[in-house]
Amino acid sequence: MADTFLDKVYAARSEDDTRDIYDAWAASYEAEVSENGYATPGRCAAALATVTKDMNAPVLDFGCGTGLSGLALKLAGFGTIDGVDLSAEMLALADAKGIYRQTRQVTGDTAVEPGAYQTIAAIGVIGAGAAPISVLNDLMHALPKGGRLVFSFNDHTLEDPVHEACICEWTDCSAARLLFRERGDHLPGQNLKSNVYILEKA
Repeated sequence: MADTFLDKVYAARSEDDTRDIYDAWAASYEAEVSENGYATPGRCAAALATVTKDMNAPVLDFGCGTGLSGLALKLAGFGTIDGVDLSAEMLALADAKGIYRQTRQVTGDTAVEPGAYQTIAAIGVIGAGAAPISVLNDLMHALPKGGRLVFSFNDHTLEDPVHEACICEWTDCSAARLLFRERGDHLPGQNLKSNVYILEKA
């Protein structure tokens, strides 16, 4: 079952396809990714904590799913976390964890009010079978000056150079600084790794 859903999600392309897959996957998602040693949320949260002074400032968990990323942020010491996601089924499970100050379903665009959050997390959200690379630009534009975005690209995503090229577009013109980049485990059970990044908007 885990292989089937993982294969489907990496092959998904449209927003509707992605939402349908995650809605169907919601009930078994955590068990399946946990069986494969899902490590990226903890890595992202730990990296973000090393560059954050005010751990109680609101963090937006964009693409929060069932709340695994929010739980990782909470365990890393972040005190105020909001969640948004495409999947209503996954949001219901995230709500039940009691981690989030508030959650909201998004459709069509990022729906992040400019300047509303100093810190945004997009953990396992942008890339193959998930949100398009344009979402990275949308989230960066929504940040205020000095705001930070922590995100990850897994091996499937890194196969397309457009993703890391987008990071370079921000850093090469000094619109942002790359504070952190580290390769490590993503889903060890699937022999998948990921890069974790933190961009700070100039």
